Amino acid sequence: MTHDDHGDDHRTPTAEPVLVSLSAPARRSLVAGLVRPTGGTPDPVERVDVDIPDPDLAAYLAGIAHADHGFVAVTTSGPRALAVVAATVAALCGEDIPNALTTPDLTFLKSLKPAAIEATRNVLLAIETPAEQQVREALQVLDA
Repeated sequence: MTHDDHGDDHRTPTAEPVLVSLSAPARRSLVAGLVRPTGGTPDPVERVDVDIPDPDLAAYLAGIAHADHGFVAVTTSGPRALAVVAATVAALCGEDIPNALTTPDLTFLKSLKPAAIEATRNVLLAIETPAEQQVREALQVLDA
């Protein structure tokens, strides 16, 4: 006679499924991996010379913040790269884009939550430049 033949009501509990998130972790840095050599982003991608006049760039950023695709900024200037990061965040937050271009709020940028960083990086895909070291150094203030 086996154990089951005794009419034992003790049953082995069935295992419950364990839910595991397979999504990518949120970025912890606004600028890590952002700077690339000129042409270093695979096509197709919209590249924008961000050394254009501030009013033109502000108008562009106001529109791209609500588009279904991002863009790659192209510049040779470290300070301009920092300004573009700040202005992209301002465009997404509905803040003053021209002011962000001239006076980036470093405290605010360093306090962004992972979701805001992810949203920014979905719009500003990369900064392409022939002056990679200079641009990286200018953006380092955001990781300090």
